[in-house]
Formats: sequence, structure tokens, C-alpha cells
Amino acid sequence: MPKSPPIRPRSKRRAIGACPALCLRASPSSGRTALRWRSGGWNRGGCNAVSLEHFASFDGTSLAIHTRGTGRPVILLHGLFSSAHMNWIKWGHDARLAAAGFRAIMLDFRVHGESEAPREVGAYPPGVLMRDVAALIDHLGLADSEYDLAGFSLGARTVVHGCASGVFAPRRLVLAGMGVSGLADWQRRAGFFTRVIDQFDTIERGDPAYLSRQFLKSQGVDRVAARLLLGAFEDLDPATLANVAPPTLVICGDRDQDNGSAKDLAALLPDAVYDEIPGGHLDSATKPELGEGIVRFLSA
Repeated sequence: MPKSPPIRPRSKRRAIGACPALCLRASPSSGRTALRWRSGGWNRGGCNAVSLEHFASFDGTSLAIHTRGTGRPVILLHGLFSSAHMNWIKWGHDARLAAAGFRAIMLDFRVHGESEAPREVGAYPPGVLMRDVAALIDHLGLADSEYDLAGFSLGARTVVHGCASGVFAPRRLVLAGMGVSGLADWQRRAGFFTRVIDQFDTIERGDPAYLSRQFLKSQGVDRVAARLLLGAFEDLDPATLANVAPPTLVICGDRDQDNGSAKDLAALLPDAVYDEIPGGHLDSATKPELGEGIVRFLSA
């Protein structure tokens, strides 16, 4: 990978006051840790409010980092057209990690969330998101095996590409909402999302692309920049999965086949376990079982 220019981090960091904090309490009936909303910040276990900062990636693009908690760093990467807030904060997954003693570091990919969305073709070289994550790891000063990596859908495929090519060296991995075809047959998926963008104003209810269109609209994603980003993704040769050495959790909704078989993906990885949670591709990200599964695996 080409050597990245020096990172120019911004010095200002602020708490996101608009995001209500979560408190955790044990449910007497089920034994499960439950979530309830409250105003103000965390007041236990170092689970402080979410903070936001920006840093300059390898090409100077400004990227947002949301952080909650202290302890062992775990980098969380969201799905396509989503954001750190939508994937990890809104449903309390970051709060569960913070309560378990982790520092949840959530990146907004370029074009997503509070990160910059350049409209220049040159801002989207092959492997651009992998390079952004590598720049984040450098920015944080994390050495090999000093952090864990977890990704949902697009975040998961970015994690796999980085580990298979030797760019990332985390202690443990979590791949959520990802199967073999989402890695090896990306061009088919890219065609679907390109259609969502190109036919955005004419897609009607009942069309298979309607839900993706509505989600894209709800997130306010810049469609010009998003279309450029789609062209930067490459298919992965399944043979390279043998290079993904860290212990890995593959976790997926029981009705989620959007990216192919997650069970088959787990079988192809050298050291992986499979966990199934309720839901399809979109709603599985909202389930408490996702955060609970991640915490359980990373705490083992």
C-alpha cells in the first residue's frame, strides 16, 4: 500500500450532547443486560458520553470519529449508506461495549455520517476505505494486536480486505451481516446500489430497491459522492480468506441473505465461530443480540 502522508488531526474534540446516553441494568427475569434511555452522560464504569473528533485521512479527506468509553480499543465500522450513529450508537451497541470495559471507536466512512463527501473521482482509488481505516489506526497510534475490529456489512468487507491483504493486524475480528458473495461477487451488489442512485426519483413502493432507496434518503447521503465510492470496491478472491488469521466471530441475522451465506464464510476462515441472531439484513443491526454477541466474543 502506498505510504500515507502525515496525518493532520484536528485538536478539537466535543461531546455529542444531542445523543442521549444509555444506562445498563440487569433484568431480574432474563439475566440479560437491558438498556434504558436517560438524559445526561454515563456515570458508571467510565462509560462517558460519546465524543466526536475529526482527522485527516491519507489524502486529506476529513473523517469523523465517535468514541465512547475507556479500556481496550475496538474499532467499529458501519454499513453502506449508514453511519456510526445509525449502526452502533442509536441501538446501544457502543454503550454495551463501554460498559464491558471497551473503548468503542466508531468511524464514519467518507461519504457517510459526519465525514467529508468529496465529489472528485481521484478521492476514490481502489481500496479507499481500507486505506482510511489504516490511517485511523495510525492516527490512534495503535500497534498490531492492540485493538479489535468489528464491521457490519460494508464495514465487515472492509475488515476482511484489510486483514486478507495484511494491512490490518487486530487481536480479534467481528464480521456482522456478511457472507461469501458479499465479498467475492461485489460487482453484482454494486450494480444494485448504482441503480438505487441512478433511478432514485422513480423507484416505487414494491420495487426490490425501494427499501434501500428509502434508507439512503433517510441518511441524507450525497448521491454523487456515493456513486463514485461504489466504483472503488473490488471483489475478493475467496482463497485469500486463508490469510485472515485472528480469531473471528461471524454473526448474522437468521433471515439475512443479502451478502450470501454467513455460515459458509465462517467455514472458510481459519479460526472462526458462527453466531445467529434474529432479523434480516437491516433490522438485525437494531437487535440487542448483536451488541451482546460482540461483547461476549471480545471478552472471551
